[in-house]
Amino acid sequence: MLIQETLQQRIGYRFKNPHLLAQALVHPSHGASQKAKTFQRLEFLGDRVLGLVIAERLYRLFPREQEGELAKRLAALVCRETCHRVAEIIDLKSALSIETGELYAHGSVLADALEALIGAIYLDNGLEAAQNFILEHWQAEIQQGKNPPLDPKTALQEWVQHRLKKTPYYETLAIAGPDHIPTFHVRVSVEGYGQTEATGPSKKHAEQASARLFLERFCNG
Repeated sequence: MLIQETLQQRIGYRFKNPHLLAQALVHPSHGASQKAKTFQRLEFLGDRVLGLVIAERLYRLFPREQEGELAKRLAALVCRETCHRVAEIIDLKSALSIETGELYAHGSVLADALEALIGAIYLDNGLEAAQNFILEHWQAEIQQGKNPPLDPKTALQEWVQHRLKKTPYYETLAIAGPDHIPTFHVRVSVEGYGQTEATGPSKKHAEQASARLFLERFCNG
């Protein structure tokens, strides 16, 4: 297909087995009756490959950092937000087979598809090919951070403990959507300051999103 050919040109990798690429581009909403042929299994594999490649790269780049600092860098580089940015750069959206509305209703779709693409490259031509793809497209993200980043939930925890000697309170307000793409609605509250709410594809991601919003709204300045 022309769309898949164009994608391969954009990412700088040509598949030996085009069926792997085709599977990596099929969202469960487009093939719910044939889940084995959607990108979910490839996403599972690609997530692990991505983590391994980035972890090794950080280990070599920052020889003086301890495990905790490296873990913070790793979490920031493999998170949904980073994967989503990389997916947008390569315009992965234009190649996806997906039901109308799913892409915009669930912000994790592009990140999931990118991990599936990595899994497909790994199966198609091994770890070196996947590593080349990852390091090329994550280079700017890796170079961006001079210091180990704090995820929003940790940053909010430290901010609140420093000022109030307390901890933020997280509450899951609702879980909606089908099983394969649930949406969690979470609220975080800090006594004496206020509260914010956010959604995400998991409880963890919704908590991180609500913490980020709280930091932006109440903790700047």
